[in-house]
Parts: sequence; structure tokens; C-alpha cells
Amino acid sequence: MDQLIRIMSEVRPDIDFTTAEDLIDDDILDSFDIISIVNEVNEEFGIEINVNDLLPENFNTAAALYELIEKLRG
Repeated sequence: MDQLIRIMSEVRPDIDFTTAEDLIDDDILDSFDIISIVNEVNEEFGIEINVNDLLPENFNTAAALYELIEKLRG
């Protein structure tokens, strides 16, 4: 989880991802942020987040994104 928080914080240092919620629903992250995070996460964790995974519920919190990463890592 620390790796993920670091990645997200590099993309948007103005957000405290350890406590932030509704990142998508409240328009805190935009599409460019999502693309940047997905690219970094794919590289860092050796996974491939595909278009079917680009759902708000997977990106509203760091914890939700981490769950997706764990699922994709198998």
C-alpha cells in the first residue's frame, strides 16, 4: 500500500491519499491523473489495468485501487 500511496502522491502531491475518499465522484482526480496513476501502477506492480477496470469504485480511494491491484496480481 505504501508504494501505491507514493505513486499517487507523485501524481497529485496536493492530496492526502491515506484519507481521501470519493476521488472520482467528487472530481478530485481527472482523466489525466488516472492515466498517469494507471501507467505507474502497471509498471511498479507488473500488472495490466485494462479499460474494464477503469470504474469509479476502483479509483475513489487508494484502498479500493489497492484491492484491484491485489486482485490483478492474483
